[in-house]
Amino acid sequence: MHRLSRRELLHSALCAGAVLPALPRALLADWRRAAERGSSDRPYLDAALRAEHWIRSTAIDSAKGRTWPAVPGDAKRGTPESTLYSGAPGVVLFYLELHAFTGERRFLDEAVRGAVDIAAAIPESAAAVREAGRGRVDLGRLPGVALGGDIAPAIPKSAAAVREAGLYEGLAGHVFVLQAVHRASGRDDFAAAARRGAKAIAAAAIPNGDGVVWNDVTDIISGSAGIGLALLAERDLLGDEALDLARRTGDRLIALAKPVTEGQRKWMMDYTFPREMPNFSHGTAGIAYFLATLSAQGGERRHLDAALDGARYLRAIAAPSGDGFVIRHHDGDGAQLFYLGWCHGPVGTSRLWQRLAALDRGGKWSETEDGGARGLIAQGVPEQRTEGFWNNISQCCGNAGVAEYFLERFRRGGKADDLAYARRQADDLLHRGTTDGDAERWVQAENRVSPLDVAAQTGWMQGAAGVGAMLLHLDAATRGDRRGRAVVFPDSLSAA
Repeated sequence: MHRLSRRELLHSALCAGAVLPALPRALLADWRRAAERGSSDRPYLDAALRAEHWIRSTAIDSAKGRTWPAVPGDAKRGTPESTLYSGAPGVVLFYLELHAFTGERRFLDEAVRGAVDIAAAIPESAAAVREAGRGRVDLGRLPGVALGGDIAPAIPKSAAAVREAGLYEGLAGHVFVLQAVHRASGRDDFAAAARRGAKAIAAAAIPNGDGVVWNDVTDIISGSAGIGLALLAERDLLGDEALDLARRTGDRLIALAKPVTEGQRKWMMDYTFPREMPNFSHGTAGIAYFLATLSAQGGERRHLDAALDGARYLRAIAAPSGDGFVIRHHDGDGAQLFYLGWCHGPVGTSRLWQRLAALDRGGKWSETEDGGARGLIAQGVPEQRTEGFWNNISQCCGNAGVAEYFLERFRRGGKADDLAYARRQADDLLHRGTTDGDAERWVQAENRVSPLDVAAQTGWMQGAAGVGAMLLHLDAATRGDRRGRAVVFPDSLSAA
């Protein structure tokens, strides 16, 4: 059975409009049970190793290499998934992190096995990407988008195309992973596969008005902003063509911007989805982040100007939270719904403030970022679980992403409060784990609107791989090691 992509979930309204029901007290008690974890003085490293043990126990070997199911043991979702967002590529990155932080060769060997499987699926040419871009979604599989009683326009080719080209849901994510494994292992076959994939992405670019596109989507997850960031990270594979395509990607995004007032612009996820989600994963924050990054890496002043307009719009719609602020999940009936993680909250949107702080020193963007961090803390998480911070502990929407952000703040500023808050998130996360001997997993609800649909997942943005990586970073920070991530994502501040 096909597992819906993040974009398809949005189009089917699974991520957008239901009310979170109350959770059973017994279930909360199970999550919070205190497990006996021994007397180790490195509990975060221990938990990361237990996460690896559980992931390894789910591995599936093939003639091509090794992969892992997204949701082990689930009859419907227990097959391997290929996206960086929640599939096997994220598990490969966790093994690279384990190798970097422990020095153990066995972890690099696991990453190589997973990369062999990914490399085998890289297309030989752009034909598959182009064909997906020309195709149309089987609308029989996807319900319409109910918004105030209206049905959104029919979904065109996008949902098919995003599985071919995007960063978190597509080929660009595979290229990034193969590059990372090549750097760690030195194996030229991974570099060759990454180059083949990068050339396929470049060849599949579709001229459109002022620039290029791959699908109808603008965002970080599967659209132009994420692909543009991947191109900037692929300059060693494509040379000058990567920067040229990234510039043209930025130019098309500028043309798609919607004016708000003088000095403010915003972007929609795509023209078929009328609900505006302004934050990082699907909205203005992520697109402005790409444009700002592009301006710093060989782009033009117009790219920075557009990014600044987007940032000013986001500041204008911010809502007070304590002595800071938060930004709504979506417009209309979501005006009082505030996510707190990477996807639709301060964790992701902070990347825009940080990027602009280095490019526009008079804009008070560092103060803006601090305001977003204070606004997040004022929401009372992780102890207070809300609609915007539900039973999810992962990098995208939950504890792990918030902890990762405050670890990054600690590395930049050295403030003990930031490290303490990261530990607070991680300690709550550990109480929610399920331990079986030497293995640990986290049973969670991936989507806010289906909080009782819980499962243990293996991937990066949703699952144990991303959780384990955060725990490695926290273990290092508590021992005075501020080196941060071993693998730098294209949408990370450190990528520039």
